[in-house]
Amino acid sequence: MHWTIDALNDNPLYVTLGIRLLSMLEDEAVSELRPTPQVCWPQRGQPHGGVLFTQLDTTMASAVLAGLPSAAGCSTINADVQYLAPARGPLLRCTARVQRRGGKVCFVRAETEDAEGNLVALAQGSFRIFASGKT
Repeated sequence: MHWTIDALNDNPLYVTLGIRLLSMLEDEAVSELRPTPQVCWPQRGQPHGGVLFTQLDTTMASAVLAGLPSAAGCSTINADVQYLAPARGPLLRCTARVQRRGGKVCFVRAETEDAEGNLVALAQGSFRIFASGKT
């Protein structure tokens, strides 16, 4: 599969949650989350932590994919998130950067900020790299 921003943004999960990839450069990806009322709980305008985790995880995976040949892929081995502040507002931006790329495993860090630039979440993850059709 050839990983492009358009192909990834066409994912029904991203559409439902309000996640959109903005850029994929080698070893870096940026996404935005415009939370819909359906994903905000327990308070209106504040997305559930699982939605933030999904944004962090998928943006980290996109950073990995951006540096791979088009036939390769990746899957999350482990991901850890720290929620630093309530995520509020109409827009949350996530930036993920590869920290180390090995032969089969890639290590990534990400952060999410609100529209005012306040840091609301940090994450780090490890991702298994695989050739097309293999897991």
